Amino acid sequence: MNKVLLGGSVAIVMLAGAGAAMAADLPARTGPVSAPVLYSAPPVFSWTGFYLGVNAGYSVNDSKATTIGTPSFVDLDNTVPGSLSVGKDGFIGGGQIGYNQQFSGAIVGVEADIQYVDGKEGSVFTPAFAGISTSASSGLEYLGTVRARVGFLTAPRLMVYGTGGLAYGNPNNAASVTTTAGGVWGSNKDDTRFGYTVGGGVEYALTNNLTAKVEYLYYDLGKRTVTAQPLNAAATALTGLAYQARFENNGHIVRGGVNYKF
Repeated sequence: MNKVLLGGSVAIVMLAGAGAAMAADLPARTGPVSAPVLYSAPPVFSWTGFYLGVNAGYSVNDSKATTIGTPSFVDLDNTVPGSLSVGKDGFIGGGQIGYNQQFSGAIVGVEADIQYVDGKEGSVFTPAFAGISTSASSGLEYLGTVRARVGFLTAPRLMVYGTGGLAYGNPNNAASVTTTAGGVWGSNKDDTRFGYTVGGGVEYALTNNLTAKVEYLYYDLGKRTVTAQPLNAAATALTGLAYQARFENNGHIVRGGVNYKF
């Protein structure tokens, strides 16, 4: 029995020695050990930050001139209409800059923009009495706004918002009358006017840095009265005549825009 145990022990020792010798003959592992690959979720989009962009669209001008003439323009010649339409529809385009701050599903921000407006129009009224005409015209070369925006997310990358604030521009309002006696009256006002704007829109994040929007704005730059003055001797000689046109400077804008978010 002792001989069997002794023989088994010797066999185990010999096998262990052989295993160690074989391990010594294997080449040693060299180089760094690769780290395990971990899944990284894509970053969540945030509306917070500054942005800069461009816009283009269509402007519908509702401007009109309500006319007043005293006394002979109305009583004798019937040259003064009740009102003249001086609104022109056309292209509008420019740029904007702004900042958004996101609070969970709500976004609060401020935006300023300025754009060129293709919006000058004139109307001429010629009564049955030959040789007399009444005219009024209104033009708006540029329009700017400074607005607050309040939006809500209907999807992580889709915002619906309302907006409103200050509007400014330079409507050129002009009025004139020419009579059969050769008298010419005319005047115009062309300076910066301030008013308000309100509207709303939708904006979608195409990427983490690029968004696209469509919006509507109504603007009102207030009313302004232009009093026509005598422009020649024939007009000066006809005393007691006066002509005024009261202009309303307002309209609607539908436009699209693209913003780059920093």
